[in-house]
Amino acid sequence: MSNQTLTVVGGGLVGAAIAYGAARAGSRVRLLDQGDAAFRASRGNFGLVWVSSKGGSMPRYAAWSRDALKLWPELQGELLQTTGVDAGLEQPGGFWLGFKEADVKAREDLLARIDREVGGIPFKMMDPSELRQYLPGIGPAVVGGSFCPLDGHANPLMLLRGLHAGLRQRGADIISGVDIASVQHDRANGTFEAVARDGQRWPSDRIVLAAGLGNSDLASQVGLHAPISSTRGQVLITERLKPFLNYPTNKCRQTREGSVQIGSTSEDVGLDDGTTTEKIEALARRALDTFPALSRARLVRAWGALRPLTPDGYPIYQESESCPGAFVATSHSGVTLAAAHCFAIGPWMAGLSQAPAGFEAFKGDRFSDPNASFSHDH
Repeated sequence: MSNQTLTVVGGGLVGAAIAYGAARAGSRVRLLDQGDAAFRASRGNFGLVWVSSKGGSMPRYAAWSRDALKLWPELQGELLQTTGVDAGLEQPGGFWLGFKEADVKAREDLLARIDREVGGIPFKMMDPSELRQYLPGIGPAVVGGSFCPLDGHANPLMLLRGLHAGLRQRGADIISGVDIASVQHDRANGTFEAVARDGQRWPSDRIVLAAGLGNSDLASQVGLHAPISSTRGQVLITERLKPFLNYPTNKCRQTREGSVQIGSTSEDVGLDDGTTTEKIEALARRALDTFPALSRARLVRAWGALRPLTPDGYPIYQESESCPGAFVATSHSGVTLAAAHCFAIGPWMAGLSQAPAGFEAFKGDRFSDPNASFSHDH
């Protein structure tokens, strides 16, 4: 048990998982959530619990994702037992499907290199005949694919609900409808205040900035560097169908309820979270090329959501050197990494454990060189 109070700014998947992890480790936690007015990334998350191909240019991230998948069943079981909320985890393995031979070969080379450099991330390449043993409905446009037995999927919205319910059960203070404008540091006392635009203030001994797109402005106020841009993802969903897809794929997945989620795009459009006919049509065509039987399904919804993205696509986890006790946490993979955020990041940022080994790789300082250039796979 800690006598210190931890304030987490941001009640989305990243902030809620960190807050829950801190609370279950014994910290007094306050979660400041912007609520439905926020650009909630979980609304546009495709729901994959996925390690395959991640970390191609950062081995530490590949290992971090691998370890997070191993922790997920514990988080699923704990939330279900303590809150009754089923986050929908299924880990039967997952398929990446390709339409071009060159893409399939590049995929094989990438996966082999990641497993060689990191270890413990198995995969198998399959031709169409072998793929049809697992995915009998794939179309002739699919020329090959890869399978990773670690992969799976979950329900992002139920995960978020479960984390908030778990926080309440553990006595955390969740304050919704809060738009934090600034963070102030009292150097003499080593404490912090989160200040809302309407003037409300919340003091604490430690603070975690997990505000997604808002981290860009807030992090610099406590000596941290977190350059974050938005990427829009458009997603489609069908009516409920008879189960036909037993494995998640990179193109679409069937939920427990029977609907098929199709996605997603990655667009640089600023803060526009709308939908476009062009992208909806492209997603639908790609889905039909993958599973032709979907031509008989009705689309019931299309939506867009904004997700935070760093210049290289990898997370930032860092404590401020000038304002000790202040942290920034941002990640594009709030579902995949949820259990690791809970069991490893939460206790660390609450001051109850050490930082995971090798986390220097995730410092935002890597973006400080104005002459450096970055690219990502999203």
